[in-house]
Amino acid sequence: MTFLPERHGAELLTGKKTEVLLVDSVGANAAQNVARQVLARLPGLVVAETEGSGFPSNGVAVRGLNPTQSVEMNVRQNGVNIAADPYGYNETYYVPPLEAVERVELVRGASGLQYGPQFGGMINYVMKQGDPSRPLSGEIQQTTGSYGLANTYASVGGGHGQWRWFGYAQRRVQDGWRPNSDMRQTSAYGSVAYAPTSSLTATLDYSLLRNRIHMPGGLSDAQWEAGARQSYRARNWLTSPWNIGSLTLDWRLPHGVRLQSVTSALGSSRALVWRNEDGGPGALDLVDPVTGRFVAREVEREGFRNVIEELRVLAPYRALSLANTLSAGARWFSGSMRRQGGGEGSSGADDHFSLAGGAYGYDLRFGQSAASVWIENAVRVSDRLSVTPGVRVEQLRSRIEGYTDTSFAAQARDRRIPLLGVGATWITSRSTSAYANVTQAYRSLDYSALTPIGGVSRIDPHLRDARGVNADLGLHGTLADDRVRFDVGVFRLSYNDRVGLVSRADSAGVAYTERTNVANSVHRGLEAYVEVTPLAAGAGGGALQGALTFFNSFSFIDARYTTGEFRQNRVEYAPRVVERAGVTISHRSVASTVLLSFVGMAFGDANNTRRSDDAVVGRVPAYSVIDWSASVGMGRSLRLQLGVNNLADRHYFTRRTDEYPGPGIIPAIGRSAYVSVRVRP
Repeated sequence: MTFLPERHGAELLTGKKTEVLLVDSVGANAAQNVARQVLARLPGLVVAETEGSGFPSNGVAVRGLNPTQSVEMNVRQNGVNIAADPYGYNETYYVPPLEAVERVELVRGASGLQYGPQFGGMINYVMKQGDPSRPLSGEIQQTTGSYGLANTYASVGGGHGQWRWFGYAQRRVQDGWRPNSDMRQTSAYGSVAYAPTSSLTATLDYSLLRNRIHMPGGLSDAQWEAGARQSYRARNWLTSPWNIGSLTLDWRLPHGVRLQSVTSALGSSRALVWRNEDGGPGALDLVDPVTGRFVAREVEREGFRNVIEELRVLAPYRALSLANTLSAGARWFSGSMRRQGGGEGSSGADDHFSLAGGAYGYDLRFGQSAASVWIENAVRVSDRLSVTPGVRVEQLRSRIEGYTDTSFAAQARDRRIPLLGVGATWITSRSTSAYANVTQAYRSLDYSALTPIGGVSRIDPHLRDARGVNADLGLHGTLADDRVRFDVGVFRLSYNDRVGLVSRADSAGVAYTERTNVANSVHRGLEAYVEVTPLAAGAGGGALQGALTFFNSFSFIDARYTTGEFRQNRVEYAPRVVERAGVTISHRSVASTVLLSFVGMAFGDANNTRRSDDAVVGRVPAYSVIDWSASVGMGRSLRLQLGVNNLADRHYFTRRTDEYPGPGIIPAIGRSAYVSVRVRP
């Protein structure tokens, strides 16, 4: 665990709370992207553990925000957005395999000025690169584990002269912890960097994902209590092919000026065939005694296309005898999404995503364009104090056309959103510093908020984007010759104009629901990370012989509605306490890590329902999980890794959902073991 510098590439991070995790050093199950283990050192991290039940990636969130598909985060890979649509459909279906990731960077809520719409922050998966000193080097890792897990990862990379390259391919197959939860996945990545001069580097990369996921469905509370490993859906399937390409131009100009251009394109989709959610998890999927066949399944399809150009400049200069650093940029986005659903599929059980006949019940085309500019200026007031004011302006246009199963008219919305912020860094010693910031943030209306549901749902014509303010105050750094690392801070997040459904009646007394801005909420709390290495024995030349390290990642969050009918209720999926503590023991080439995770109770709905016949609402009970991992180096080229996730075999869940992969309770995976062998020739 470490921190990003104030000037990071072409980005200015003065006054912001940042964290960096070096993936190879954390001792975790990277082969299965076990986020609660790999990202355990990020205080307050909540993980929606849904990958084993049909959501392709385990979503994450911080500060009491919604973790589903990381919708409250700005998720990037090498600085490139990888969500379906960061403005209109900010769901993350693709996350790179952590075997290929060098480090994970997180810039919390105050990142809104630099990165755009989000409340939780920007999380960036930085991929490995080829070794420039060798023309060709490689790595092969084979993992086998419980419930039919077989994962093969292979990478090659290298460099020569002005060129540098890296690529990987991964194939993962698993039968699944629950019946009907088998999965097949292939992912790959390639990157080529060319430096025609000492000041310019051009990097071209491409990522792909291909998968076929069997979804076991959700459970009612009664079904959950009868057995977490049950499945009452055998005919639900999902595929979400993903394609992302980017071109990055990075100039290092005289006088410390840095200029960066990132152009990216995404062409991806999602297709779903399933036994419809009508009736909830209690409606069993049985053969109709009249026809002797299963009921027809529903087919849904979504396609995403977008292009983004992001230009950044970082320039140091002097004014009024003060050292300044200017950070400015512009972003242009154009995206489209086509959503089709309600179509009748086959009555079979295979992964057939075509219509059996007829048309889709709804067919909508969404479009979004956005242009933004931002500027931040760090002023070094003294040798210790830097202050950074900033501003960002977003211009958005959303449009919808098509048909649904309700009265619907094509519409377009235009709005301009200004954001202001200020941050400060105080260098308290040679190895510690304090940070503070207050920054406005927003989350744009997603496409579903602009689409009526059924015949009794309407859209408020005055519906607004959610707005709010993030504030941080903290101290981080190292002590005792780097044997103590820490980051302790407090935060306050105001989240205004949350979008939701309310019940109303028209002038004729006819009841209907309206999607509108229903309430404000305030999230405040403490985030603390402490890592202590009391024992670190060195040998000649400074080589590390052995070490004992304790770490603790803790957060306390009070997230409550402050207006509306749910005033003083707790916000959904916002546990008060998230605690992860661990110990790592290493000696020469052997290391072992034990991690204990505790996540407090949360609610699945704004009513704070504790028990209901409807599995969509109710408590998400507190849970604790133990994960163990170990690695053994065997010479210079061979490493053995093994571990057990959920060592005590605790049955718990992190999500209730009213749609796929449910509806109902989505169980997390029980105890599972794995063994990996990695070869680096």
